[in-house]
Amino acid sequence: MLKILFFMMTIFMLVKKKWWMNFVSLMILMILCMMLPMNYYYFNNLGYMFGVDILSWGMILLSIWICCLMIMASYNIYMKNYFYKFYLFNNLFLLLMLLLTFLSMNLFMFYLFFESSLLPTLILVIGWGYQSERIQAGMYLMFYTLIASLPMLMGIFYIYSMKSMLIIYMMNNLNYIMLYFVMVLAFLIKMPMFMVHLWLPKAHVEAPVSGSMILAGVMLKLGGYGLIRVMGLMLYMSMKMNLIWIIISMVGGLFLSLICLLQVDMKMLVAYSSVVHMAIALSGMMSMSYWGFTGSYILMLGHGLCSSGLFCLVNLCYERLGSRSLMINKGLMNFFPSLSLWWFLFISSNMAAPPSMNLLGEISLFNSIVSWSQLLMIFIMLISFFSACYSLYLYMFSQHGNFINSMYSFTFINSREFMLLFLHWFPLNILMLKIDMFYLWF
Repeated sequence: MLKILFFMMTIFMLVKKKWWMNFVSLMILMILCMMLPMNYYYFNNLGYMFGVDILSWGMILLSIWICCLMIMASYNIYMKNYFYKFYLFNNLFLLLMLLLTFLSMNLFMFYLFFESSLLPTLILVIGWGYQSERIQAGMYLMFYTLIASLPMLMGIFYIYSMKSMLIIYMMNNLNYIMLYFVMVLAFLIKMPMFMVHLWLPKAHVEAPVSGSMILAGVMLKLGGYGLIRVMGLMLYMSMKMNLIWIIISMVGGLFLSLICLLQVDMKMLVAYSSVVHMAIALSGMMSMSYWGFTGSYILMLGHGLCSSGLFCLVNLCYERLGSRSLMINKGLMNFFPSLSLWWFLFISSNMAAPPSMNLLGEISLFNSIVSWSQLLMIFIMLISFFSACYSLYLYMFSQHGNFINSMYSFTFINSREFMLLFLHWFPLNILMLKIDMFYLWF
């Protein structure tokens, strides 16, 4: 494990070099992580409070992959030299915090790195955001995330006072209702759950493309990862109290899918669709079943790639037209016919069409939710229907129709941007061929 962390430190020395050198170094780091000696059922390679199992292994690979694509998507920052070295250092520091979060077996170390990942994200939004409203978005992001962190820290200290240890896989039966709420609330805000989700659309709209990619691709998955880890410590209270979160998530997912149909800003629509998908993942996770945990894990990985790709597509249009509004981004098929194919591929994956990972994840989640209560079948049907509606709404409004007269001068899509989209889409669909490993970890 230490060889991975030491190699991560050497990448920081390449900050002053060419951008492609950092990209290649992160790819080498990903190959090293893929070769980790890893066991499906428990933390392996124990030592220094770090270890890896199949759950953290998948999240580590997703984090490195998204950070590679962030560097590729931020070529304009490199060309304009818009504090590029500090930008790259910030991204690498964020990746290091994410890796340490997913590798931590100690509950306090997990909390420390979990909260440390907020700082580089905040710098990314405030430093390289598009408009002056990014300050407000940064404040929303900081206060929503930190408001539940202090109760969680007190809960961790309480666990240590009772058990005299904080190793995650060695604890169970922490069945205290207040402890349950303070431990779960921080992760529910991070996912985010409906009613504590207002920070996410604001942060997405004001963040640069790399900020949106890391927020949708990895940062939301931190909440789901933490919930899976923590609920194993409090099984009785989880079975007793999870009813609250399932009802809120199902009703909230339906409301937010309707709100998506009212959006005119493409980035806002993709952000709200992320909250809808996380509502389904949260409901399945809270059912405490085998199908629920595996389905939420698969959906988190698939959605991380799909939503990141959609934000890249929105950014490609924004860089050329100077607007994210559907009133201006019309008739794009006339100008970018090859890009229309990528719009269709990512939007079909977003609405869980085969052969994407999202399809298998949603099937598993629907099984777990319906087995928990058959009344929730109505909500599942409506959420699935409206998800297809807003996905097709985004595609038809952006690709079809008459283009506006102000679209007279822009650059076409280059090979780097096509490669960026391909590297999102390829693992999202090719992992369906190796889906059995995602069902073995639980």
